[in-house]
Amino acid sequence: MGKQLSRTYLFLRKLGLNYSEEEYGQISLTDVFSRGFKNMKNAFLLKYLMNSALLEPISPRKLRPKVLRWVGCRVGKDVFIGAHVIIDAGHADLIVLEDHVHIAGQCTLLCHQRDLSHYYVGDDYAKLGYRLGEIHLKRGCLIGMGSMVMPGVTVGEGAIVGAGSLVTKDIPAWTIATGRPAKVVKQIQQRGEN
Repeated sequence: MGKQLSRTYLFLRKLGLNYSEEEYGQISLTDVFSRGFKNMKNAFLLKYLMNSALLEPISPRKLRPKVLRWVGCRVGKDVFIGAHVIIDAGHADLIVLEDHVHIAGQCTLLCHQRDLSHYYVGDDYAKLGYRLGEIHLKRGCLIGMGSMVMPGVTVGEGAIVGAGSLVTKDIPAWTIATGRPAKVVKQIQQRGEN
Protein backbone atom coordinates (compact mmCIF):
# COMPACT_ATOMS: atom_id res chain seq x y z
CA MET A 1 0.00 0.00 0.00
CA GLY A 2 2.95 2.35 0.55
CA LYS A 3 3.12 5.36 2.82
CA GLN A 4 0.27 7.23 1.12
CA LEU A 5 -3.04 6.42 2.82
CA SER A 6 -6.25 6.73 0.82
CA ARG A 7 -8.61 9.62 1.52
CA THR A 8 -11.33 7.12 2.33
CA TYR A 9 -9.19 5.46 4.99
CA LEU A 10 -8.32 8.82 6.54
CA PHE A 11 -12.01 9.83 6.45
CA LEU A 12 -12.99 6.60 8.22
CA ARG A 13 -10.33 7.22 10.87
CA LYS A 14 -11.68 10.77 11.45
CA LEU A 15 -15.12 9.28 12.00
CA GLY A 16 -13.58 7.15 14.75
CA LEU A 17 -13.66 3.88 12.80
CA ASN A 18 -10.42 2.08 13.53
CA TYR A 19 -10.24 -0.19 10.49
CA SER A 20 -7.15 -2.08 9.38
CA GLU A 21 -5.06 -0.16 6.82
CA GLU A 22 -4.38 -3.44 5.06
CA GLU A 23 -8.06 -4.00 4.28
CA TYR A 24 -9.55 -0.53 4.12
CA GLY A 25 -6.60 1.54 2.92
CA GLN A 26 -7.40 1.22 -0.79
CA ILE A 27 -11.19 1.33 -1.00
CA SER A 28 -13.48 4.07 -2.22
CA LEU A 29 -16.26 5.76 -0.30
CA THR A 30 -18.70 4.11 -2.71
CA ASP A 31 -17.36 0.71 -1.62
CA VAL A 32 -17.80 1.64 2.03
CA PHE A 33 -21.44 2.73 1.55
CA SER A 34 -22.23 -0.23 -0.72
CA ARG A 35 -20.89 -2.68 1.86
CA GLY A 36 -22.72 -0.82 4.63
CA PHE A 37 -26.11 -1.01 2.86
CA LYS A 38 -25.60 -4.69 2.01
CA ASN A 39 -24.76 -5.43 5.65
CA MET A 40 -27.83 -3.51 6.88
CA LYS A 41 -30.10 -5.46 4.48
CA ASN A 42 -28.57 -8.75 5.62
CA ALA A 43 -28.83 -7.78 9.29
CA PHE A 44 -32.53 -6.96 8.81
CA LEU A 45 -33.21 -10.32 7.11
CA LEU A 46 -31.26 -12.25 9.72
CA LYS A 47 -32.77 -10.46 12.72
CA TYR A 48 -36.43 -10.40 11.72
CA LEU A 49 -36.86 -13.53 9.63
CA MET A 50 -34.43 -16.05 11.14
CA ASN A 51 -36.09 -16.05 14.55
CA SER A 52 -39.67 -15.00 13.94
CA ALA A 53 -41.94 -16.63 16.54
CA LEU A 54 -44.90 -16.40 14.16
CA LEU A 55 -43.10 -18.38 11.47
CA GLU A 56 -41.50 -20.96 13.80
CA PRO A 57 -43.33 -24.01 12.39
CA ILE A 58 -41.75 -23.44 8.95
CA SER A 59 -38.54 -21.72 10.04
CA PRO A 60 -36.00 -24.54 10.56
CA ARG A 61 -36.45 -26.35 7.23
CA LYS A 62 -37.98 -23.73 4.93
CA LEU A 63 -37.51 -20.12 6.00
CA ARG A 64 -34.05 -20.08 7.62
CA PRO A 65 -32.31 -21.93 4.75
CA LYS A 66 -33.99 -19.50 2.31
CA VAL A 67 -32.85 -16.47 4.33
CA LEU A 68 -29.29 -17.80 4.32
CA ARG A 69 -29.46 -18.09 0.52
CA TRP A 70 -30.77 -14.50 0.30
CA VAL A 71 -27.78 -13.17 2.27
CA GLY A 72 -25.29 -15.07 0.09
CA CYS A 73 -24.69 -18.51 1.62
CA ARG A 74 -24.67 -21.53 -0.68
CA VAL A 75 -27.31 -23.82 0.80
CA GLY A 76 -28.32 -27.27 -0.47
CA LYS A 77 -31.61 -29.14 -0.17
CA ASP A 78 -33.31 -30.31 3.04
CA VAL A 79 -31.06 -28.25 5.33
CA PHE A 80 -32.13 -27.72 8.97
CA ILE A 81 -31.19 -24.46 10.72
CA GLY A 82 -32.04 -24.20 14.42
CA ALA A 83 -33.09 -21.10 16.34
CA HIS A 84 -30.66 -18.26 17.05
CA VAL A 85 -27.95 -19.46 14.65
CA ILE A 86 -25.47 -16.67 13.96
CA ILE A 87 -23.63 -16.45 10.66
CA ASP A 88 -20.86 -14.13 9.53
CA ALA A 89 -23.21 -11.95 7.46
CA GLY A 90 -20.42 -9.81 6.00
CA HIS A 91 -18.82 -12.92 4.54
CA ALA A 92 -21.88 -15.09 3.90
CA ASP A 93 -20.54 -16.01 0.46
CA LEU A 94 -17.87 -18.07 2.25
CA ILE A 95 -20.43 -20.42 3.85
CA VAL A 96 -21.33 -23.66 2.03
CA LEU A 97 -24.01 -25.97 3.45
CA GLU A 98 -24.50 -29.11 1.40
CA ASP A 99 -27.71 -31.18 1.26
CA HIS A 100 -29.17 -32.51 4.53
CA VAL A 101 -26.87 -30.47 6.83
CA HIS A 102 -28.24 -29.89 10.34
CA ILE A 103 -27.18 -26.90 12.42
CA ALA A 104 -28.70 -26.96 15.90
CA GLY A 105 -29.73 -23.83 17.78
CA GLN A 106 -27.37 -21.14 19.04
CA CYS A 107 -24.46 -22.10 16.76
CA THR A 108 -22.09 -19.56 15.24
CA LEU A 109 -20.41 -19.80 11.82
CA LEU A 110 -17.51 -17.33 11.70
CA CYS A 111 -15.63 -16.78 8.41
CA HIS A 112 -13.17 -14.12 9.58
CA GLN A 113 -10.85 -13.56 12.49
CA ARG A 114 -7.91 -11.29 13.21
CA ASP A 115 -4.64 -12.52 11.72
CA LEU A 116 -2.29 -12.84 14.70
CA SER A 117 0.65 -14.17 12.69
CA HIS A 118 2.37 -10.75 12.78
CA TYR A 119 1.14 -9.51 16.18
CA TYR A 120 3.88 -8.42 18.58
CA VAL A 121 4.20 -6.66 21.93
CA GLY A 122 3.20 -3.03 21.53
CA ASP A 123 1.08 -3.57 18.39
CA ASP A 124 -2.47 -2.24 18.13
CA TYR A 125 -4.80 -5.26 17.84
CA ALA A 126 -7.44 -3.15 16.05
CA LYS A 127 -5.01 -2.47 13.18
CA LEU A 128 -4.42 -6.13 12.41
CA GLY A 129 -5.86 -7.49 9.18
CA TYR A 130 -8.33 -10.35 9.01
CA ARG A 131 -7.87 -13.92 7.93
CA LEU A 132 -10.82 -15.12 5.87
CA GLY A 133 -11.74 -18.75 5.37
CA GLU A 134 -14.58 -20.71 3.84
CA ILE A 135 -16.74 -22.86 6.08
CA HIS A 136 -17.83 -25.99 4.25
CA LEU A 137 -20.34 -28.29 5.93
CA LYS A 138 -20.57 -31.46 3.86
CA ARG A 139 -23.64 -33.56 3.15
CA GLY A 140 -25.55 -34.83 6.17
CA CYS A 141 -23.26 -33.49 8.89
CA LEU A 142 -24.59 -32.14 12.21
CA ILE A 143 -23.31 -29.18 14.19
CA GLY A 144 -24.49 -29.61 17.79
CA MET A 145 -26.22 -26.92 19.82
CA GLY A 146 -24.11 -23.96 20.90
CA SER A 147 -21.08 -24.87 18.81
CA MET A 148 -18.82 -22.39 17.02
CA VAL A 149 -17.21 -23.13 13.65
CA MET A 150 -14.15 -21.02 12.84
CA PRO A 151 -12.85 -19.81 9.45
CA GLY A 152 -11.36 -22.30 7.00
CA VAL A 153 -13.03 -25.39 8.49
CA THR A 154 -14.57 -28.29 6.58
CA VAL A 155 -16.83 -30.71 8.45
CA GLY A 156 -16.94 -33.98 6.53
CA GLU A 157 -19.93 -35.91 5.25
CA GLY A 158 -22.01 -37.48 8.01
CA ALA A 159 -19.78 -36.10 10.77
CA ILE A 160 -21.30 -35.08 14.10
CA VAL A 161 -19.95 -32.17 16.13
CA GLY A 162 -21.01 -32.42 19.78
CA ALA A 163 -22.89 -29.62 21.53
CA GLY A 164 -20.81 -26.69 22.77
CA SER A 165 -17.78 -27.52 20.63
CA LEU A 166 -15.27 -25.08 19.16
CA VAL A 167 -14.32 -26.32 15.69
CA THR A 168 -10.93 -24.89 14.68
CA LYS A 169 -9.76 -27.67 12.33
CA ASP A 170 -11.32 -29.93 9.72
CA ILE A 171 -13.44 -32.82 11.00
CA PRO A 172 -13.18 -36.01 8.90
CA ALA A 173 -16.25 -37.68 7.37
CA TRP A 174 -18.22 -40.14 9.49
CA THR A 175 -16.65 -39.22 12.81
CA ILE A 176 -17.91 -37.74 16.07
CA ALA A 177 -15.93 -34.77 17.38
CA THR A 178 -16.44 -32.80 20.56
CA GLY A 179 -14.65 -30.36 22.86
CA ARG A 180 -13.00 -26.96 22.92
CA PRO A 181 -11.16 -27.31 20.58
CA ALA A 182 -13.10 -30.14 18.94
CA LYS A 183 -11.27 -33.44 18.59
CA VAL A 184 -12.42 -36.69 17.01
CA VAL A 185 -13.57 -39.07 19.75
CA LYS A 186 -15.17 -41.80 17.65
CA GLN A 187 -15.22 -43.22 14.13
CA ILE A 188 -18.77 -44.04 12.96
CA GLN A 189 -18.98 -47.70 11.87
CA GLN A 190 -20.57 -49.21 8.78
CA ARG A 191 -23.96 -50.81 9.41
CA GLY A 192 -23.41 -54.44 10.46
CA GLU A 193 -19.86 -53.90 11.83
CA ASN A 194 -19.32 -54.88 15.46
